[in-house]
Amino acid sequence: MPREVWERVLSETAEYAHTMQFYFQGEPLLNSALPQMVREAHERGLYTIVSTNGQAMTAETAEALVAAGLNRIIVSMDGLTEASYQAYRAGGSLERCQAALRHLRSAKERLHGHTTIELQVLRLKTNEHEWAAFKRQYKALGADRLVFKTAQLYDYENGNPLMPSDPKYSRYIQGSDGRYRRRRLGKGCLRVWSGVVVTTTGEVLPCCYDKAHTHAYGNIMNTPMHELFRNAASMAFRRAALREQPHICQQCWR
Repeated sequence: MPREVWERVLSETAEYAHTMQFYFQGEPLLNSALPQMVREAHERGLYTIVSTNGQAMTAETAEALVAAGLNRIIVSMDGLTEASYQAYRAGGSLERCQAALRHLRSAKERLHGHTTIELQVLRLKTNEHEWAAFKRQYKALGADRLVFKTAQLYDYENGNPLMPSDPKYSRYIQGSDGRYRRRRLGKGCLRVWSGVVVTTTGEVLPCCYDKAHTHAYGNIMNTPMHELFRNAASMAFRRAALREQPHICQQCWR
C-alpha cells in the first residue's frame, strides 16, 4: 500500500474505528513499511491485527512488530509435517512457519511485549490426524493460543479431497443428490455494517469476500470514508446482503 493511501486511511478512520486488520488476499510481511504502519495505528489507539503465512518472517521483523505495539498476529500453519503442510500450503515451508513462531516468541519475551501470538489451523482431511497434537504442542511451538478454522474450498460441489471426514468441521454439506453445497447460517451479516476493506489502490470494498473488487463503494482517494460508508452503493449492497443475493455472500462463512 503506497504511503499516501495509508495516510488517507489512517487519518479518516482512526477517530472512530476500533480495529485495523493489516491483511487482505496477500502476504502483509512483504510490505517493509508494515511495522511503521502498525506503530502509527497503535499510537492512534487502534487494536491492530496481522495475519501471515510466516514465510517472510525474520527475527528483525518479529522484533519490529512487537516493538510497534501489535496487538495480535495470526500465523497459519495447516500441518505438523511437511506432507500435511504442503497439502494446502503448496510451495511453502513448514520450517519457515515454525521459525516465524519462534522469532515472535523470542521477541515478545525479550521486549516484554503484549502481542498475542495466535496459531491458526484449517480443519482439513490431510491434517485431521494431527488436531490432537496441535492442542498439545501449540504452546511449545511458541503460540499463546490455538484456533481451528474451517476451510473455504473453491471446488466443492462434487466433493474435495481436503474436506474433513467429519462433516461438522466442513463449510459444506452433502445433499440427497450427492452434490455438496455451502451450509446456510441464517444469522445475518455484521461485517458489512461494521467495517470495510481498503485495497492498496484505495478502493473501498464491503468485506474480505469481495476478492475480485466487484462491489466497490468508491475510492478513498477521491471520496471521504464517511461518505463511502453511507453512499447509495454501500446501502444497496447491504440490503442485498441481508438476503444473501450477491455471489460473495453465497460463498461466505461468517
